Amino acid sequence: MSNQYRSEKLPAGSPFPDIQATLPGGQQVKLADISPGYDWKMLVVYRGQHCPMCTRYLRQLEGARAALASIGVDILAISADGEAQLQGHQNELQVSYPIAYGLSPLQMKTLGLYVSEPRSAQETDHVFAEPGLFVINSDGRLQVVDISNNPFVRPDVDTLVNGLKWIKDPSNHYPIRGTHIL
Repeated sequence: MSNQYRSEKLPAGSPFPDIQATLPGGQQVKLADISPGYDWKMLVVYRGQHCPMCTRYLRQLEGARAALASIGVDILAISADGEAQLQGHQNELQVSYPIAYGLSPLQMKTLGLYVSEPRSAQETDHVFAEPGLFVINSDGRLQVVDISNNPFVRPDVDTLVNGLKWIKDPSNHYPIRGTHIL
């Protein structure tokens, strides 16, 4: 039987946790840090090199990068893969936004992600996070949270970009949704 834990989801509107990861070449990066020239950040957690649906989704995000940049949204992707796995995957991906590696099981838990074990050694050699997407606003708070327990459910990229454009338009006065406490 696999190890199980109770998953605690990050509340919408809460501060994004102080989590660091590693970029190729060894540079440490805080996941919530927003790059100069942007005011929001989209963090995309993907399953890893072994997942063809992740590869397709990361490429779709590359196609939307200019639209996201035009509204001030930066992109960072991350997985639990090791550096060698990421380097091999980057050649196939052909994306220009940064991708970090080495997301730990404790970090996955902190982010409230679903975690899976590989089905075989051919899939991968470590536990990995199922897809997650976090949009962090200029206050460092979670504006948008989307997590899945399988690779088949992810936000449609066009709908996501158009939604973020609408949310960021100050004339819409759109609050962070999902914050009502029952």
